[in-house]
Amino acid sequence: MESKTVAFIGLGVMGYPMAGYLSKAGYTTRVYNRTFSKAEKWQTEYQGVACQTPKQAAEGCDVVFVCVGNDNDVRSVIYGEEGVLAGLNAGAVLVDHTTTSANLAEELAQEANKQGVAFIDAPVSGGQAGAENGVLTIMCGGEQAVFEQVAPIMDVYAKQSTLLGENGQGQRCKMVNQICIAGVLQGLSEALILAEKSGLDIAQVVDTLKFGAAGSWQMENRASTMAQDKFDFGFAIDWMRKDLGFCLEEAERLGVELPLTKEVDQRYADLQKQGLGRMDTSVLIKSLKN
Repeated sequence: MESKTVAFIGLGVMGYPMAGYLSKAGYTTRVYNRTFSKAEKWQTEYQGVACQTPKQAAEGCDVVFVCVGNDNDVRSVIYGEEGVLAGLNAGAVLVDHTTTSANLAEELAQEANKQGVAFIDAPVSGGQAGAENGVLTIMCGGEQAVFEQVAPIMDVYAKQSTLLGENGQGQRCKMVNQICIAGVLQGLSEALILAEKSGLDIAQVVDTLKFGAAGSWQMENRASTMAQDKFDFGFAIDWMRKDLGFCLEEAERLGVELPLTKEVDQRYADLQKQGLGRMDTSVLIKSLKN
């Protein structure tokens, strides 16, 4: 490993363990979180420095990673007198792991390049468990040389990272990922309802099907909890609706129809109205049962 100083901005359920992997891999690691006590807690568990501002965290860093909530959250930590760009020197790299719009990725690339900073949009898939186990899938957009520079660092918490094209293409690939998940959950929900009404044992059904053509991550990890009516964990539908919004906006821009995505998004909207916005995306089954 080359000796590098890195920063991680955003210590949520994903960022906290991801930053931890950087520290455990031997990188000099600086962290920032909007709630400073979270950064202080991280500092008690890993070798690193808790910083008061994004700028402070970015100062002197070779690479800064960001993983926050949405487009506006990203802008709030990147721009301004105390933002990441204010602390970065020319030659550094900014990597955004947040799932955002492709437009924001292109915007950040332009703004970073103005001061000689390279940018990679790098949304991730794998959820909290993937982050904690260091097996995330990372979808990247940017220049090949820059990707090759940061990929070995990201490998400490990823099982796969792929460059898909210019800036914005990483985010567009994540849109494709979220559409696939929405479709699988719709089909899995309908299938489990039929299985339940037919008197089949759900665990036995999953064990029978998971190694065949119907097998999926969602089936193996969510079918049993869906059958048990357990949803207070995992990737919240509030965040999924944000992601599906990006998918629908991009589809409209390209003149593409996404009927299933629109249907699932509407079902999630109905569930939000029922106060279930923080439940795991597999709560979709409730919409179909109702």
